[in-house]
Amino acid sequence: MSGMPTPHVEYDLLLPLLIVFGTAVIGVLFEAFVARRARYLMQVLLAVGGLAAAFAAIVAVGREVPAAGRIAVLGAVAVDRPALVLQGTVLLVGIMAVIFIAERNVGATVAEGPGAATAPAPLTTPGMDAFTPQASAAPDSVAELDAARAGLIQTEVFPLTVLAIGGMLVFPAANDLVTMFVALEVLSLPLYLLCGLARYRRLLSQEAALKYFLLGAFSSALFLFGAALLYGATGALSLPEIGEQLFAHSSDPLALIGAGLLLVGLFFKVGAVPFHSWIPDVYVGAPTPITGFMAAATKVAAFGAMLRIIYVALPALHDQWRPLLWVISVLTMVIATIAAITQNDIKRMLAYSSIAHVGFVLTGVLAAIPAGVASTMFYLVAYSFSTVGAFAVVNLIRRSGGEEELDMSRWAGLGRRYPVVGLLFSMFLLAFAGIPLTSGFISKFAVFKAAAEGGAAPLVVVGVIASGVAAYFYVRVIVLMFFTDSPADPPHLVSPSVWSIAAIALCATVTVTLGVLPQPLLDLAATATQFAH
Repeated sequence: MSGMPTPHVEYDLLLPLLIVFGTAVIGVLFEAFVARRARYLMQVLLAVGGLAAAFAAIVAVGREVPAAGRIAVLGAVAVDRPALVLQGTVLLVGIMAVIFIAERNVGATVAEGPGAATAPAPLTTPGMDAFTPQASAAPDSVAELDAARAGLIQTEVFPLTVLAIGGMLVFPAANDLVTMFVALEVLSLPLYLLCGLARYRRLLSQEAALKYFLLGAFSSALFLFGAALLYGATGALSLPEIGEQLFAHSSDPLALIGAGLLLVGLFFKVGAVPFHSWIPDVYVGAPTPITGFMAAATKVAAFGAMLRIIYVALPALHDQWRPLLWVISVLTMVIATIAAITQNDIKRMLAYSSIAHVGFVLTGVLAAIPAGVASTMFYLVAYSFSTVGAFAVVNLIRRSGGEEELDMSRWAGLGRRYPVVGLLFSMFLLAFAGIPLTSGFISKFAVFKAAAEGGAAPLVVVGVIASGVAAYFYVRVIVLMFFTDSPADPPHLVSPSVWSIAAIALCATVTVTLGVLPQPLLDLAATATQFAH
């Protein structure tokens, strides 16, 4: 017993994590003890307040942590600048996601032009608009209809979302494979549930949740099997210790297979080709606020974990993992871009777009130089805001029955009827396309420049070509919205709350600001390239 290390928890370094998990636990207690009529307001205030407090704690910890970072909880968690930047991004995305999740039905549509009358909205059931009033009821059953008429609200989504955010904070900061696996499960399990709670297209939503659960469990199993093989090859679970041991056992087949399985498990989470098959179906079936949250925050957390594994645990296997990332990056950019061109569903198009962006981010990851880490983090921050904003706009375009209008052809003329919404959505699409004066241009330029400096110039050529082709399906939507006549029964725009308007405006502001004045974030990312060991 005398040889066992004395447990020591650095509460000051872990304060952001403790705040988030504490908020999730209190949210669960609210569900048990707070009256139903008061839960909605209390859960929203708790979630937003807890995440905002955690972000303030991130800023405070970042001012105290040295450039080399610190290790906490007996080496289980690394508190360094890369982790803090990514955690701060997840928290900001989480706050906006909670605001969009909390969006409730309104009584009027937006007027279509000067002097137009405000028509009554077709949405007649109260409650959170994107989520089913009773998840345990069969779709379209009498019980579900009764719950809708009674105005029941699935307020459990708030503690579930906060719990997923807690896992996303730990995932990129995990310094050993056991902690990383636990964080992976903590962030994934709530998302499996949230994907099946859509108010409309209930069967499609439940199918999406089942697909996500089965493939997510499969990817977790691969990750765990890879961790076991790496432990067998090196006798260590700590990422720095694995890195040290691999310099002496870099040719061990067990280590190579284990490292490959670890990366495959992460490829599933980020949605890289050929491990992307779940993304289009899940993104379409899940409630749109959850889709935006997953598309942004999950990628930030998963790429953070990938950076830590590659740069801390696997530098000795550089010559082995880099060709794998080359192949995956090329396949992801090419296949996703081609698939997106053929889509007529707006969410499915955005889903394939998100897959293509995974390929672009991978060009920064495989650069294997500090500039690659910095450009990857800049890309993740910029992409997160554009993605959340784009899906928030999609959530506002509705059919006469209240269901989201996802048929791209029916978005014709939308920009002329609702100019502000059309311009905002166009701005996010242009950012995805990498058009100058948007955050997307700086993001792609940064990762391509890092890849070229890292000796991957041919990959940059592929990326530039893929970006040019991808511009077609983004511009196609803009042409539809502004230069095509509206259908006979066009979709309408529901009036968002003041908070949702502010969140969408923030996303648009960040998208433009990072395209015009990117230097402050580039400088921050450049100082956050050293991982704690």
